[in-house]
Amino acid sequence: MRLLRVVVWSALVVGLTLCGVSTATAQQLAGVHIDADGVLRMRVIDDPGGQLMRERLAAAQAALNPEVAVASPLRKISLTRLERAVADRLAKGLRLGDEMRYLAGITRLQYVFYYPESRDIVVAGPAGGWAEDLTGRVCSIETGRPVLQLEDLVVAMRAYPPGEKGGPTIGCSIDPTPEGLAKMQEFLRQVGPHATPADTDTIVNGLRTSMGMQKVSVLGVSPRTHFAQVLVEADYRMKLIGIGLERPPIKMTSYVDRASPAGVARNALQRWFFVPDYQCVRVAGEKLAMELVGDGVKLVGEGEVVNAAGGRVVSAGQDRASQIFVTAFTKKYPQLAEKSPIYAQLRDLIDMSIAAAFIQEQDYYTTAGWRMEFFGDEKKFATETCQAPEQVETAVTSIWKGTQLMTPLGGGVTVNAERALEQSNLLPDDENRVQSTRSALKVDLADGQWWWD
Repeated sequence: MRLLRVVVWSALVVGLTLCGVSTATAQQLAGVHIDADGVLRMRVIDDPGGQLMRERLAAAQAALNPEVAVASPLRKISLTRLERAVADRLAKGLRLGDEMRYLAGITRLQYVFYYPESRDIVVAGPAGGWAEDLTGRVCSIETGRPVLQLEDLVVAMRAYPPGEKGGPTIGCSIDPTPEGLAKMQEFLRQVGPHATPADTDTIVNGLRTSMGMQKVSVLGVSPRTHFAQVLVEADYRMKLIGIGLERPPIKMTSYVDRASPAGVARNALQRWFFVPDYQCVRVAGEKLAMELVGDGVKLVGEGEVVNAAGGRVVSAGQDRASQIFVTAFTKKYPQLAEKSPIYAQLRDLIDMSIAAAFIQEQDYYTTAGWRMEFFGDEKKFATETCQAPEQVETAVTSIWKGTQLMTPLGGGVTVNAERALEQSNLLPDDENRVQSTRSALKVDLADGQWWWD
């Protein structure tokens, strides 16, 4: 019998955090939880016929303040007034209201405005009522898009705080350990030349065992935040789509659809990264207003080679199948974000980070006399309330395609928000639309009021 070598794609099989993951059907919601050791594990919630979700939507609609539940094309929030309202509420020993937690139902941060006369720093975007699904993700009742969360915005603003210049690189990565890669290479040397289709289960289990746990790293923000957990989920689930372990809710070319062993080294490691589309900021002439435009997110890739000791070296480039996948993923990102909320959430985090960098760069903090003393203090306003994701078990899928063994994937998310504000990336307000939108808004709020339509 002719001996073959199995083609294997290896990846981390975990993605969600405490929020849950929506599937393409109403009958089942999939996600994971993070245990006390920081290990992410899968979970599935059944909802036959979608009845439980319909009941939850009805209950949420009935409980919402009718004013905030109304769909609005442009809801405005004064950040300075919101901080005072939150501080006052917590000082009285009251629970933070959902209107505050979910930023009055805004589903995308579209504008940042500054009003010197009233010293208000304002963010604005489309909004409406919201509900929590069975996995804990909070989304718009009308559109299904996830709503923005105050804690995420605070994390972004802390990365670009008052009185400083610039901020950190924000991101995450899920990667095999050098020890795991070395054990994997040794395992492949032992079984690769002699593998047949009958050995598939043995090879899959052997790869999983030899690779062991993979490490989750978070950069620029605390790993104990919801912000960090969204980064990790988006990173992981993108890999699942690429290697065929998760079917996307839209038609898309995956990596395994086009992958060919020809010309790819046995020890090749494809890496895919989310980065912002940095040409996403339109600024009004006097820089008292900015608009975030476009789809905001790109997927890019590179190739690596794994040596016998488990070391990783960037190779000359990624293979053609990888190039096709990252191009397709980037092109289809808007449609994917409409169907799979985690990708809309990733875009929201990028938007928040760029908005925070813009507020800092323009020094609105000083001109508004706002030192962000409450939101900027973890002891006063806690955002580090989640279990930090630290590691995840390796899971492996196998596909017989040719005679060469292809190895795991790595990657992550990398956000350098300040790059979007470089002059070469800024978009002009040629039609004066951003300035006109700002000028049409009037900040005339009652005491304690912090949002308006």
